[in-house]
Order: sequence, then C-alpha cells, then structure tokens
Amino acid sequence: MSPDMTGFLGDVKRAAVEAVKAGKPFAFVLGKVTSAAPLKVQVDQKLELTEQQLILTNAVRDYTVRMTVDHQTEDTSGGSGDAAFASHKHAYKGTKAFRIHLALKAGEQVLLLRADGGQKFIILDRVEAPK
Repeated sequence: MSPDMTGFLGDVKRAAVEAVKAGKPFAFVLGKVTSAAPLKVQVDQKLELTEQQLILTNAVRDYTVRMTVDHQTEDTSGGSGDAAFASHKHAYKGTKAFRIHLALKAGEQVLLLRADGGQKFIILDRVEAPK
C-alpha cells in the first residue's frame, strides 16, 4: 500500500472514531444516588443528573400492580372472646392492588444506560445497596 493511502486510511479511521465519540452512542455507566427527592445521580465528578435527565425502570421506582387472588386466610384469633369464634378462616378473593416499594435511596449505586446522545440516562437497576 502506498504511503499516501496509509495516511489517508489512518485519517478516515480517526475521523470515524471521533464521529462515534461525538455522537455518544449507548453506553453503560455507573452512578450513585445523591438525593432521593428530588432524584439526583452523580455519574462522575463533573456530571450530576437530575430527574429531567433520568428514565426509570420498574426495578428502581415504586409502582402499583393489580393481582387476582383466590385463597383462604390462615387460622386467626377472633378477638371477641366467644369460644365459637376463637379461630377462623375466611376467603380472600378478587382483584387487589399491591404497592411495590423499590424507589431509590441516597447512597445506592446504580447501573445506567446512556441514551439520546448523552441527554437522557435510563436507570436499569441497583448495583448494590448502601451499607
């Protein structure tokens, strides 16, 4: 390969690498929750993300699910003092709302996915809980 062509190919490779860096494609990053309300995540010394920049998955937020249940409760004391009601069971049926408590807390380390050219970050999950 001619020296001119080698230099040209090197320039093209450098330009491609710089274009990828400038475009900030998807990348995994680690962050630490510095505040739960309002939510803030420190990614590095210079970058602290705010709620407007964060997209949360269900793994890191409180949410409600509706579930269908159909079972009997375990024996419990009736509380009335009447021997006939000393222990009883009852049916627990229907569609019920259950609250899932997974909101982030200050000090937790999280795994984020950088998206949208570095303008938005998706918090995928916790890495570890604070000690």
